[in-house]
Amino acid sequence: MMKNINLLLLAIITLTLLACGSGAEEEMDAMERKKSILPIIGNRDVEYRTVNGKEIADTLYHTIPDFNYLNHDSIMTSSKKFEGKVRVVDFFFTNCPSICPPMTAQLKRLNGNTKDISKHLEFFSFSIDPDRDTPARLRTYRQERGITAKNWNFFTGNEEATHLLAKDFFNGAERDEQVDGGFGHTPYFVLLDREGYPRGIYNGTLVEEVDNLEKDIRKLLKEEYKVDGGK
Repeated sequence: MMKNINLLLLAIITLTLLACGSGAEEEMDAMERKKSILPIIGNRDVEYRTVNGKEIADTLYHTIPDFNYLNHDSIMTSSKKFEGKVRVVDFFFTNCPSICPPMTAQLKRLNGNTKDISKHLEFFSFSIDPDRDTPARLRTYRQERGITAKNWNFFTGNEEATHLLAKDFFNGAERDEQVDGGFGHTPYFVLLDREGYPRGIYNGTLVEEVDNLEKDIRKLLKEEYKVDGGK
């Protein structure tokens, strides 16, 4: 009797270990497929763990930190609200006399071109000049440019925290009294997948790069999330 019980316990333990190993392998396979569709960009670390007596190296990829910001409707909004959505992000300010107007125009064009997949896609524009860019100012900015998209949030919050957040999104932002508008920043749009991994960086002032961004959004949705993203 005891021998049968011991054999049963051994079988259960073996099946459990096999299941754990299978899950780890499936997770690794999923990450490999993800990387093959579009690269996961940014710094990465390696973490080691033991599965079935074997040491496995897991690659920890760059992800964007959680945030809470006021949007253009004066609603405090958490990044967690958008989990499960593909996201396009940029940094700007409404008094910018140089690269921001063409960036906003390109983002508006992209938003319009992706209306057919809008329920799977969100746009974030973070102001790097919160002293002037209040929610009321952001609403006016949207109105002036004919922006009515429900899947496009304009955010304002702590200046220092926003400039640090820009770095997480591979952008630079800083006060600079030597340039028109008083702020310097980079022109990049960043594509995030549903899990918050950055999958592409695009110059938001160049039509061809924004066109490539649209292609990558559709490729990501179709090949990774099985969403028909073709026109």
